[in-house]
Amino acid sequence: MPNDAAHGSSAQIPARHLATVAAPLDPASADAPQVLHWPGRTLLVQRADTELAVRELEGDGMEVRFPAPWPRRYGSVAVSPTGDVAVFAGVHALRAVNSTGAVRWELRHGCWSAAVCTEAHASFSEYADDYHHGHADSGSAAFSSDGKLLWAHVRNHAGDDVEEEWLIIDPADGTVLTRAGTMTVGSGSSHFPHPNPAYMGLTVGEGEESSPVLWGHWDGERLTVQRFVEEVLLAVSPSGEHFLTTDLGQWTLYLHRADDGMELRQLDAEEAVPHPANEDDDRVRWDYEAAAFPYDDTAVVGTEDYPEGPRHWLVDPRTMALHGQVAYPFPVSGPPRSAGQGAWYTVSADQTCLHLWNLPHRE
Repeated sequence: MPNDAAHGSSAQIPARHLATVAAPLDPASADAPQVLHWPGRTLLVQRADTELAVRELEGDGMEVRFPAPWPRRYGSVAVSPTGDVAVFAGVHALRAVNSTGAVRWELRHGCWSAAVCTEAHASFSEYADDYHHGHADSGSAAFSSDGKLLWAHVRNHAGDDVEEEWLIIDPADGTVLTRAGTMTVGSGSSHFPHPNPAYMGLTVGEGEESSPVLWGHWDGERLTVQRFVEEVLLAVSPSGEHFLTTDLGQWTLYLHRADDGMELRQLDAEEAVPHPANEDDDRVRWDYEAAAFPYDDTAVVGTEDYPEGPRHWLVDPRTMALHGQVAYPFPVSGPPRSAGQGAWYTVSADQTCLHLWNLPHRE
């Protein structure tokens, strides 16, 4: 594919600071705060070992705490767009709970630990002290944009022949609507909701040299999955028309059309991004951890951290041209992350807060 990049652009483009939001939980015993968003709904979510905090970022800022069924190192969590249900994706089960901790449903699956585990453990206490369970790999889950579907990456059964699957579940009662094999051996995964609830993206990390992107479409009867080998999914555009990926070598950004997954354009980091001053590294790399897509005509993408701090860049997906470097009013840390249409966020270095950003005059 041709590269339409504007080579070496170093223009400074100011970001507007919208707000600083304090993390609800102590970072010493909790993961970094994150933002989950769907059309018309934005939530701040933070996971600790014993609880999950969910706070509205719009309206009255209502906050809900969910008791956690197991410590955070035993998996990940998904939250419904309405913020009333949390689904904990654990080593042995998906468990949906309400804010009182009452279990709505539980779906058991094969063990994520590296050691062969043939036990269908009924409770966390049965393996709480086991080393392999405490250092297990993990799947993930996410709600569709309308909250009516739950997509989940799991291992399907116990035993030597365990395989990984992508499930679509009715979140009301835990009924599995359909499933598809992922043909992966994952150490972790992340979901990327699409504005259209029929679509979902999934990145599965298989180690330093392998990582596929799965792009799923559910028409109510049939699940169709497209597979992009050795790519990492970064962000989905607000309209849902496009999504961005990068390769495992972090050389190139790829713009895909969401309807059929076709690669439309690409942007090479080495050609487009200026080398930082006094930097001896042999090349520039795109950050594969995250990116933001706040506007259909603008993505915010990072390059890997340098000693002076991260660098974030504005990319026009219509031409895959790099317009310049984001200029923040104060130092930021980490990659840019999506905060919904018209905004992105960064997390402070000490993880005590997150900062929301947009571009001036773009409302």
